[in-house]
Amino acid sequence: MEKESYCLSAISPLDAVLLLTIGVVTIVMIRIVYIVYRRSKPFNPKSPLPLSTLIVLGSGGHTAEMLNLLNVLQMDRFKPRFYVAAATDNMSLQKARVCEDSLVDKAGGDAVGRVEFMQIYRSREVGQSYITSVGTTLIAMAHALWLMIKIRSEVILCNGPGTCVPLCVIAFFFKVLGIRWSSVFYVESIARVRKLSLSGLLLYKLHMVDQLFVQWPQLKEKYPRAHYVGCLM
Repeated sequence: MEKESYCLSAISPLDAVLLLTIGVVTIVMIRIVYIVYRRSKPFNPKSPLPLSTLIVLGSGGHTAEMLNLLNVLQMDRFKPRFYVAAATDNMSLQKARVCEDSLVDKAGGDAVGRVEFMQIYRSREVGQSYITSVGTTLIAMAHALWLMIKIRSEVILCNGPGTCVPLCVIAFFFKVLGIRWSSVFYVESIARVRKLSLSGLLLYKLHMVDQLFVQWPQLKEKYPRAHYVGCLM
């Protein structure tokens, strides 16, 4: 009994903290490896219920491509839908509203489901210096955290705008912490012929997307984990 007490007392508080840190880091690393392994599997949800879906829009061609993609989805399978665009981008949400209105006219409100339109702060504006973008990135991450807690999406669809990165990062950490599993699908823009966009490259290298799709065969050759689906336009 005395020997046991001596062994316990021999462990200093610093050693205990170090052992605890090593244990936590080990658990987190095992969890990350598991997530990376699982996210490479085909998307096959067991539940027949509709999937809450977050759709990230970007200015210009990004929104046009995303809306074209939505036209081929079974909208009754992906609902409710939450459209998110940058706070300075009003046109994208307007286009999304028009798209949703046309779906209601065709299929009816019950089949289409509930829809919400939201905005998020940009991590970095076009032409903004990288130094000042540190602060705006932190604000964007905090806003993304609030949106992800509110939306609780099961599927995230994005195709290139930088606004998707904070949302995908938060979704990844939710997976690590076991809070929520959101399957992230990234469709690279058709304009990207030789290399991925910065957003796509970051998410690809960091293994933060469940599946990444490209529209040019040479991109598949350069990024083996991507899925070549041909032209979606």
